[in-house]
Amino acid sequence: MEKKNNIVAGSNGGQHIGGAPATTSNIGTASPELLRNSIDRRIVKVRPMSTPIDQLTRCASTRAASAMTVEYYSVDTKLTEASTIEASENTVGADRGDGLHSYVLKTDADNIFDVSETVLVPGVEGVDGPLVLYVLNRPQDGGIEVVPVNGPEATSLTGAYKSLPALPKGCRLVRMGRAATELDVQTAQFSAMPRKARNNCQIFKMQVEQSTLAKIADKEVGWSFSDQEEAAIIDMRLGMEKNFLFGQCAKFYDPQKNEDVYLTGGIWNQAQRSVELLLDSINEGDIIELCSAAFTGNNGSKRKILIAGTKLMEALAKVQYSKVVSAGETRVKWGIEFKELVSNFGTLYVLHSEVFDQCGHSGDGFILDPNYLTKYVHVPFQAEKLDLRASGQRNTDAVVLTEASCLVLRYPNAHIRVTGRK
Repeated sequence: MEKKNNIVAGSNGGQHIGGAPATTSNIGTASPELLRNSIDRRIVKVRPMSTPIDQLTRCASTRAASAMTVEYYSVDTKLTEASTIEASENTVGADRGDGLHSYVLKTDADNIFDVSETVLVPGVEGVDGPLVLYVLNRPQDGGIEVVPVNGPEATSLTGAYKSLPALPKGCRLVRMGRAATELDVQTAQFSAMPRKARNNCQIFKMQVEQSTLAKIADKEVGWSFSDQEEAAIIDMRLGMEKNFLFGQCAKFYDPQKNEDVYLTGGIWNQAQRSVELLLDSINEGDIIELCSAAFTGNNGSKRKILIAGTKLMEALAKVQYSKVVSAGETRVKWGIEFKELVSNFGTLYVLHSEVFDQCGHSGDGFILDPNYLTKYVHVPFQAEKLDLRASGQRNTDAVVLTEASCLVLRYPNAHIRVTGRK
């Protein structure tokens, strides 16, 4: 008599066969009343709402990986502002002739300023508007040497000049455009130095089997082998979704199989920024601050995706929105149905994901910029038929589904971890 302990419960009341091929006996036990469905075999049509990260990567372009370990470069943008680390007194400065006096300012990021750049000093008034400086030199002993462009008029022994007002410690200095002279041919070199990182491609596999007798036996409806493949793809993609989000990059040796095992790192740990929300008291002001963090200071897109766990989704749904932030419009992209959250900073496509709940992140979410998400594929998704009858193993039809891939964030600052707490 055949054992039926291979029947395992599904997440929504169904039953699955684990550790054994599908036979006439256990098919009847697991699913006595099958429904006739029209199944689309394309992967992107298989429950796209359940696996949004995997869905996005399959609808976008991918890059081929020549090895299981992928080395890539994540590029950041140059800082746009610095702050003074010392107060600057209203002194005469160094006389440069022609009514110009220069001053040396000590900042927390001297190297972001180049000679001939202009600098705005917000909150400090000059003549006819905020104070503007011109970078004259970068002294070897630190700091930046600047000339006030519209500083207050003052007088010294050599005549009138434009002075530099007293600047407090922590005063903001915002980089603006370069100002070249007529005979300038060259300017200071600029090159973005990318940061090298790595991730592993993980080999995802799923094997589906059906016995020959089960295949030829009469059934109440047309339950075919492709239907079982569709169910297996759903389970496989759900597992991949969890690895792509929360996986840990690792490589270790399996003593049973005498081979190396590669685990891929998730994008949750790749993001460089985090925002915390108080779920019990979240309001429209918090949503505006969240949108501000998502769309400013990172040169990312003006349309991003917020994938949220159940508790975070509940908190967002309870917020009373006004004209400043609007919510409720539905948009379908990449085969996924999103709710729009529109602000003056940009638009968030909001989607609920139970994967966050299953991985212990029910109150959390992830803001993803799809333009800066890259998928590396070492082995493309494929289905390989196994001839188990010819090899004398089992009288079954078998298909092995395989993909070796990983995800990387090209601009880590364009993505944000959203952590919710009570």
